[in-house]
Amino acid sequence: MAEVVLAHYRPEYLEALKAFYLPDEQKQFTAMPEDIVDANEGQYPIVILAEGVPVGCFLIQHTDRVKEYSDNPNAMLLTALSMDLTYQGKGYAKAGMSELMHFIPSEFPKCDEIILAVNHKNVAAQKLYEKVGFRDTGRRKFGRKGEQYLMDLSLKRSLSYGK
Repeated sequence: MAEVVLAHYRPEYLEALKAFYLPDEQKQFTAMPEDIVDANEGQYPIVILAEGVPVGCFLIQHTDRVKEYSDNPNAMLLTALSMDLTYQGKGYAKAGMSELMHFIPSEFPKCDEIILAVNHKNVAAQKLYEKVGFRDTGRRKFGRKGEQYLMDLSLKRSLSYGK
């Protein structure tokens, strides 16, 4: 598999991100990449690159919205993960999410927890997050598309394995 890295969004990625295709059954659970690149303060669009080509993206947030999911002041919220259909099923999403444990501490040193909400019907995403170390907190939130499972990834827990 190609080398997979995470990078902050840059304008040169825009054309590739605009070309992303997601089937309707996936669009209901996420935002399209071009909708997240114009981020507000405290929001950071992150691109998943495979050999320099954008294959996925997501948004990391440290805004007041985080308080809806965690009372940890050092937590960041991961939202809007999407992978272009062409690159799905090839391990890029798993590789990109696995890179969080290195990328987040280097780019956001105060962050010690990543939280997210995943729709109860989005089983593929739930399995992906579990494979890279996220755990179901047992808490639930109700969103526009129904019940959401709240999951977290403790960077303290994850980073302690390497010591």
